[in-house]
Amino acid sequence: MEYGFTTAAYVVAAVLFILSLGGLSGQESAKRAVWYGIVGMALAVFATLIGPGSGYWALSIILIAAGGAIGYQLATKVQMTQMPELVAAMHSLVGLAAVFVGFNADIELTRVLAMDDTAKKGLEGFAALLAKKSSVEVSILRVELVLGIFIGAVTFTGSVIAYGKLAGRVDTSATKLPGGHMLNAGAAALSVLFAIMYFNGGGMFMLVLVTLLALFIGYHLIMGIGGADMPVVVSMLNSYSGWAAAAIGFSLGNDLLIVVGALVGSSGAILSYIMCKAMNRSFISVILGGFGGPAGEQMAVEGEQIAIEADGVAAALNDADSIVIIPGYGMAVAQAQQTVSELVRKLRAKGKNVRFAIHPVAGRLPGHMNVLLAEAKVPYDIVLEMDEINDDFPETDVAIVIGSNDIVNPAAQDDPNSPIAGMPVLECWKAKQVFVSKRGQGTGYSGIENPLFFKENTRMFYGDAKQSLDKLLPMID
Repeated sequence: MEYGFTTAAYVVAAVLFILSLGGLSGQESAKRAVWYGIVGMALAVFATLIGPGSGYWALSIILIAAGGAIGYQLATKVQMTQMPELVAAMHSLVGLAAVFVGFNADIELTRVLAMDDTAKKGLEGFAALLAKKSSVEVSILRVELVLGIFIGAVTFTGSVIAYGKLAGRVDTSATKLPGGHMLNAGAAALSVLFAIMYFNGGGMFMLVLVTLLALFIGYHLIMGIGGADMPVVVSMLNSYSGWAAAAIGFSLGNDLLIVVGALVGSSGAILSYIMCKAMNRSFISVILGGFGGPAGEQMAVEGEQIAIEADGVAAALNDADSIVIIPGYGMAVAQAQQTVSELVRKLRAKGKNVRFAIHPVAGRLPGHMNVLLAEAKVPYDIVLEMDEINDDFPETDVAIVIGSNDIVNPAAQDDPNSPIAGMPVLECWKAKQVFVSKRGQGTGYSGIENPLFFKENTRMFYGDAKQSLDKLLPMID
């Protein structure tokens, strides 16, 4: 009876997770999708707690409550601009959990294999499951736990470095140790060798060596990826955490964990591929830490950045008929989305055609800008993707860039030696006038100078985005 209820609950939870994942693909269905995920997870946890072998349910509830309290505190204090860092931190915990579960599985397996048949009959839970395994099944389990530990360790250190880069605590430039990719390849080869030795009776020491090498690979892999590719890295690590969870599921014999891990792993990999395609990046190059890339000296940027005040921007907006707003991470940092929404409301009330242009990697997390605009109650139908709006810039009177840099950088098309060469960008410089809201004259997150800021039809609207737009609002008549 217990097995029947647990299996049924897992099936329902899996369906809810699939519905949640599908609903997250659209802004209008996202809220409902989140609730599907919440209900599915609550059902899965409940079924696990009362299911077979759940002898430590009281301790489990205590640990879940403690973890939930910590998570709640973190989530309520994290700003929207820090969501990418939070996601990276969560990925690191999934990877660490996979490592711990893998080592625990090896400890339990070693203990059970040392017992005689009489002692094995009194086992419960996971130990009883191990006692029933044949020699072939034990060998498969060893492979599963090694994979779980390896993927988990790579995910852990990779996510920690990603968090550091996103938070500005680690240098965002692509950095490799002497030997570069050969170090990663050598560490991977040694990991395979130690894994084989573990399969042949090498014991936990070999697992420790595999773990240490995987921790190094995760660190060196993400250090070798530059800031411009960090949005891809976040979704890639999401995929890694999913495969780590799936490996845990195989080790524990938990079907739901296998399904959920596979869903997260595959969706993260697909998203990473889509983002790489949107950035004209090689998927293999990015996930291996930036193989290849442009070579040679970048083109020098000539000219000067010409500043403009709020009254000049207001005059241009009042005269314009077609306006495109391009939001970026700077808008998120300034928490300017509500002011932007009010600006749009006033402009549309005057009969102007106002739309948003969203690059696939705007911000530092996929969908970052869409979430901010939805939070500010910007109508969904005027928020357009790059492919939908790029051809309209030549007929646009005013393009306003708010805190963006790399996604509007013409060097991607004009400079074959640029680190973002070949990356599709929003061609806002083709508009009649371009205003760039920016704190100062510094480069963007990837450290690349932007020729857009020096073009004749571009004016720099310096200052904090929210403060600048607050000055602008009263001038829109």
